[in-house]
Amino acid sequence: MLIRPALPAELDTVGRLTVEAYTADGHLSGSDGYVTELRDAASRAELATLLVAVDEAAPEPLGTVTFALAGTAYAEISAPGEAEFRMLAVAPAARGRGVGAALVRACVDRAVATGSSALALCSMASMTPAHRIYERLGFVRAPDRDWEPEPGIRLVAYLLAL
Repeated sequence: MLIRPALPAELDTVGRLTVEAYTADGHLSGSDGYVTELRDAASRAELATLLVAVDEAAPEPLGTVTFALAGTAYAEISAPGEAEFRMLAVAPAARGRGVGAALVRACVDRAVATGSSALALCSMASMTPAHRIYERLGFVRAPDRDWEPEPGIRLVAYLLAL
């Protein structure tokens, strides 16, 4: 498996994959306003680092994640000097192959390469399989950074000191 920046020709596929991953697990409905943002991979690629996981035997990305530094357009909870990742998504057909963990490790590597002091993320409280990946990789809950982007949508925060 290779983790690399998304190619311009892949952006539509990456947007669809992200929406599919979130809706397949029941975290969002197709009518949710956040779906528009998840589908807009082109904006993420312009304003942050949009990574994909690919298998040399498969033509389409298996998963994706958005990496951002604190203070940039796609950073939500990172403090100055930290990095953050968002919108981790693995195609339902590719689950169980370590794609999510590989994408998280790539974000850790990028954060270290940028000299970041920590890597932050927030996740829907219902995304417990993802939380297990984060905890297995050394992330710890940071409840002081939990927040609600909309009433009733609770996001829980995790942090990895680097």
